[in-house]
Amino acid sequence: MQAVWMLLSSFLFATMGVVVKVASGYFNSAELVFYRGVLGIVFMASYAHARGTSLRTSVPAMHAWRSVIGVMSLSAWFYAIAHLPLATAMTLNYMSSVWIAAFLVGGALMLGKSGKKGPSQGPLVLAILSSFAGVVMLLRPAMDQNQMFAGLIGLLSGLGAAFAYMQVMAISRMGEPETRTVFYFAVGTAVAGALGMLFTGLSPWNWRHALWLPPLGLLASLGQMCMTKAYSMSENHGATLMVANLQYAGIVFSALYGLLVFGDNIPLVGWAGMALIIVSAIAATALRARAAPNAPAEEH
Repeated sequence: MQAVWMLLSSFLFATMGVVVKVASGYFNSAELVFYRGVLGIVFMASYAHARGTSLRTSVPAMHAWRSVIGVMSLSAWFYAIAHLPLATAMTLNYMSSVWIAAFLVGGALMLGKSGKKGPSQGPLVLAILSSFAGVVMLLRPAMDQNQMFAGLIGLLSGLGAAFAYMQVMAISRMGEPETRTVFYFAVGTAVAGALGMLFTGLSPWNWRHALWLPPLGLLASLGQMCMTKAYSMSENHGATLMVANLQYAGIVFSALYGLLVFGDNIPLVGWAGMALIIVSAIAATALRARAAPNAPAEEH
């Protein structure tokens, strides 16, 4: 069942990407971030109330810092979705596991003591380098189509997601439940989106276009809940690594959406780069599972 929950989560996040891509034709990124936050607040507050989870926190500064990093990553991701093929934007964001692995390797090398033998980092370094080779292959079509800037923004969204996830891990060690963390991220998202709209302005309101907004927050919240459920069940059954790797099914779902809904045209070299990134990310996730076996679920 934990595999089913993770596949459902991946499908919901991929579907959210479709909603973002369509809605970006009517609303700017700041507006989408704002509405995602507001709807997330309502959904998560209701969910916390139903489960009897208090939203009072003793570490507001940690939640605030997590929200700042997370909102920057989310905004970059929404921009990439609007300007790149859906599968490309999703793949670049899902590189967060590779970035986390790179941080862990860098930290191990910096803190390692001379004369002390540890496990070889060679295979992991190779996986990280392979993933960046995949990025070059994936962004090659973007360069040809004058989408390089959007590609770099998408790459930064994955880097930001890695920083945000490491902050989520720190918050989790403080005993904060996942529901509370997601709620405060929604609060930060709504605040940041509102501030962004002061500079970007408001798009002309159309009720037909606004129908795309409720699914944005709903799909994100449901996807997060399914992912959390999958991780909690996998801890009880010793299948955390398998469940963590199944999240990359979201890239496959996005590729199918891109082909069937948007008619995205990705050359063979782009597909090869995408496959290389997925394989490298799976290897990186394996390292993270060893380094942080009780890590919380990721957020998207």
